[in-house]
Amino acid sequence: MRGLWRLTAMDLLLYFREPIATFFTLAFPPLLVVLFGTIYGNDPTPMFGGRGSMDVSLPAYTALILGTVAFLGIPINISSNRETGVLRRYRAAGVPEHVYVLADVITNLVMTVLGMILLIVVGRLLYNVRIEGSPLIVLVGVLFCALSMFSIGYLIASVAPNARVAQVVGMVVFYPMMFLSGAAIPIEVMPESVRRISEFLPLTYAVRLLKGLWFGVPWSDLLLETAVLGGTMVICALLATRFFRWE
Repeated sequence: MRGLWRLTAMDLLLYFREPIATFFTLAFPPLLVVLFGTIYGNDPTPMFGGRGSMDVSLPAYTALILGTVAFLGIPINISSNRETGVLRRYRAAGVPEHVYVLADVITNLVMTVLGMILLIVVGRLLYNVRIEGSPLIVLVGVLFCALSMFSIGYLIASVAPNARVAQVVGMVVFYPMMFLSGAAIPIEVMPESVRRISEFLPLTYAVRLLKGLWFGVPWSDLLLETAVLGGTMVICALLATRFFRWE
């Protein structure tokens, strides 16, 4: 157990030493709040059910953090560690596969929660955005959605032959989802054809679940989103375990 926490602490330190990863996890979503809040404000509108643009955007931006970590951070980091021989040295040092992966998961969860806290602080200070549901349940929802999205990232990392391919695949998967799922742009403003396409994107269900819990919708009314995300997590985690390579 001590080895797990020491490895996690080292991973966190290395994460903060990566300026690009740190920027997109911690700074990019709050900047979106400032940018789009300046453009659209947060006045209540019937389009958003009597809420403002920032009210409905903050939980979606939390999903954006999950996607950034899952599709850009995890595949590139693990593939790069494999390519440069870091994973091989971990294996030679006797670090079990599950300990390495668990430390990486904890690191990414910590960074995700930090990004979410900064997002909420900025939204609260600038636009008085509040969580209408239970903060604890919202946090559980964030962790659940994070594990689901992370499983896709670990699958990409497991099958990608090198870091460059992992980066390309992650970007190809993430960027369409970012704009079509409602994570970056409210789904309410999109045409019906785009909404139909979004039904096939896993990040869409993360956005729906987080928005529902954020606005106080009982989890029992979000069973479809839970089932899709849970199924994604189980299938991708099993495949990632099957294809994971140390070198």
